[in-house]
Amino acid sequence: MTLTRRTLMETPVLALAAAAPSAPGAPFEAPGKFSPLDLGSVFNASAQDFGANDRWRRLAGSQRDGLVRTPSGRQNFQGIPFLLGGEGVTTKNLVLLGARGSRAVEVPAGGAKAGFLCLAAFCNWDENETPPLDTDVAEKVGQLLARVVFVYENGASNPLPIRRRFEVNSPSISWGRLSFTALTHVKHEPVKLTDSLFNAMALWGELQTTVWDNCYPMGNPAIIWISALENPEPERAIRAIRFESAADDLVAICGVTLYHGREHPLRRERLKLYRVTLPEAVNPSQWKAEVDLGVVARTYALPEFRPDEWLKSATPGRGERQRRVTSARELYLEITASPEATLALTDSKSGRRYTFELSRATESGIPAEQARGARIEFLEQRKTWLHGQVVDAATGRPVPVRIAFRSREGRYIPPYGHRTEINRGWFQDYGADLALGGDSFAYIDGTFQVELPVGEVYVELSRGFEYEAVRRRIDIQPGQRELRLEIKRIADWRSRGWISADSHVHFLSPSTALLEAHAEGLNAINLLAAQWRDLFTNVGDLYHGHVRSRDGEAMVWMGTENRQHLLGHLALHGAQVFPMSAAGPGESYLGDPVHNSLAGWADESREREGLAIAVHFPYPNGELAADIALGKIDAVEVYPYGEHTNTARFLDWYRYLNCGYRLPVVGGTDKMSASMPAGANRTYAHIGGDELSFESWAKAVRAGRTFMTTGPLIAFEADGRVPGDEIRIPAGGGSVEVRASVISAVPVHRLQVVMNGRVVASREEAAGARQMELRETIKVTGPAWIAARCASKLGAQTAWPFGIQAHTSPIYLTMPGRELFSPDAAAYMLTLIDASEAWLRTLATRPDDPEQFARILKVCADARERLHQRLHAHGVRH
Repeated sequence: MTLTRRTLMETPVLALAAAAPSAPGAPFEAPGKFSPLDLGSVFNASAQDFGANDRWRRLAGSQRDGLVRTPSGRQNFQGIPFLLGGEGVTTKNLVLLGARGSRAVEVPAGGAKAGFLCLAAFCNWDENETPPLDTDVAEKVGQLLARVVFVYENGASNPLPIRRRFEVNSPSISWGRLSFTALTHVKHEPVKLTDSLFNAMALWGELQTTVWDNCYPMGNPAIIWISALENPEPERAIRAIRFESAADDLVAICGVTLYHGREHPLRRERLKLYRVTLPEAVNPSQWKAEVDLGVVARTYALPEFRPDEWLKSATPGRGERQRRVTSARELYLEITASPEATLALTDSKSGRRYTFELSRATESGIPAEQARGARIEFLEQRKTWLHGQVVDAATGRPVPVRIAFRSREGRYIPPYGHRTEINRGWFQDYGADLALGGDSFAYIDGTFQVELPVGEVYVELSRGFEYEAVRRRIDIQPGQRELRLEIKRIADWRSRGWISADSHVHFLSPSTALLEAHAEGLNAINLLAAQWRDLFTNVGDLYHGHVRSRDGEAMVWMGTENRQHLLGHLALHGAQVFPMSAAGPGESYLGDPVHNSLAGWADESREREGLAIAVHFPYPNGELAADIALGKIDAVEVYPYGEHTNTARFLDWYRYLNCGYRLPVVGGTDKMSASMPAGANRTYAHIGGDELSFESWAKAVRAGRTFMTTGPLIAFEADGRVPGDEIRIPAGGGSVEVRASVISAVPVHRLQVVMNGRVVASREEAAGARQMELRETIKVTGPAWIAARCASKLGAQTAWPFGIQAHTSPIYLTMPGRELFSPDAAAYMLTLIDASEAWLRTLATRPDDPEQFARILKVCADARERLHQRLHAHGVRH
């Protein structure tokens, strides 16, 4: 059958199961498109005849002899079938033209008609690529090496050129020397971010590109160059194909195939989106998609997208819960292919196959036969490139935001410059992208460019906790070139003297951190250099120090996270103290000694006017008990896991507060991947009228003028005093008037006041509210601390399972002659101190200097002594 463009267009888009799929591992070949010619009778040379070259020694299998080794037998290159010769460097499997080959060779074509002649060939190396010194020679680009002649049944003929670096090239090339009208014999291969490095045949960095670039194929015996030469008279019957040498330089022809279509078989159209609807729902992973003249870039099923429900969500900007699709009728395929390509979809379990001519696919599709067939649709046929802005609704000025576009099927469409697929793993994606739950977002500076389908599109915008997140439908018009979106502020705590900061971020570059800070409504990010065994991150960023945005309203403060896997972790804000990790894995390298105590690190940070923050408090919870007893810790960073604020992390903080230690609270994310937005857990610190700076931040944290939050904005006062303040209560007791309030973009269900860890005032809203207030008179009978907290029953979809909560630092209530103290908490602290000392004396790798080790042990001894003194003062023996 001669397959012309007309017959292609008349082939039904429906395809029932084919009789026999290709052999396992063999590329799909649509019948009737190609006629490979058998060159067995005209092969005149072997690899040995072609000759050895030291350049060929870099090829797999050629290291010893420098001879070119090619595949053999029936092969499929770039979707085109060829019949190659036999194996072996002495086997005649080449048609060699040139000085050591034939001057002319003719191959019978049997009267076939064809639109193109497809050639698998290579030529000898161009010695002018590395010319002798002091010579003026040019590379032989375009050198006429041979001609291919269509010889028709009527005796007429048409010659076409075979040129160096056009139709053919060397079997091994240097970077930058690809052919202009030929491709390497290996297709570009899409890979997944989750593929193993072995399967991807690439380094980790190559895997991130999600395409295995076969322009310079590694591990292949040699590059065979595949070209397609257009037949000037496709309606004439071809008697023979004649090859004629045109130079002494060698051309080796491996295979020749006639293509019966009318479109260039190697020219790919731009990436297109198709949807295949199957007769029944199955696991999407069991389908294998192949296209003969092109590449299937991605195959996936989408979770059900219900636009009306999505638009009405109570938690826009928070990410939808990730849903795995284990059964689906609809598969989506992104394909770049020839207009005459054929798609095959094969069930790996049953062997059933559907085939589709892509030229027949339309946006409406063609109905499938009931329960028997499948149909294919070409989606998003019309697109337009847009220049966009996101502006503040009040000021009209562009503002950085987190943005996501979604098609009407729910497919994520990133702005240009952002990833379609985002790594969720540790230390993988640290660009301006976010994978939040099952959703993806891009960070932009307030401007963007994006190509969107014409028609119905959905957009989501978010900018931290002081803006109302946006979800809306937009209608894109044909030819539209601009798009303006608005986001509205619901609170302005900066004008009230507050700044917001993430206390704990890793891996981002300072400039990317600035962008993410701005887009998440943060004034600052504490970017911490760290050691992870033999990996050191952000150390090079310490050199420049703190970085400020152009408008002065966002900063990146550099510091270090200093860590011991058992004794504890400290974030040293505004200071760098080396070594950053100690005592071996999992933080420092094998055999590293205990260089320093956490207390020593904290002291060095304070000497540099930095802060010492106990991060992801209280774990690891060894030496931290001693450091708190000795007054070394400036604040604790608490994670609000789950719906409730009385989790172990909060209770441990309460335990130390109940023992009389004044510990402000801060919020941070410990962001180490693209699945955690900066500031998802953040600190608000009141700097009043001071300028935004690290110094004003540190001053506010030390004073306890803070609250941590994962969304709600909480305010608290008692008798007009604010967190960090001290209120003196008469010796006989008294009362305080408390006022707590919260405003939140996400509904809050509970607002409470706690004193010494016990709830003393509470307000509940079963349906949730975006604003709540609580006023109460609280009786005080002894020294205490008092704070406000709130929580939502809704949750975020971050890497850590944060609940939506907020908690203020305490206001301290003092009473003459009485000290806030908990013997049980002190006993708990002593246990941790004893445990830390036991580890140091038994398992820790000791430093070379005995005096240094003695100083580390002394931290435990000093803290123990202080606690014993306090216990004794309160009449408790221990």
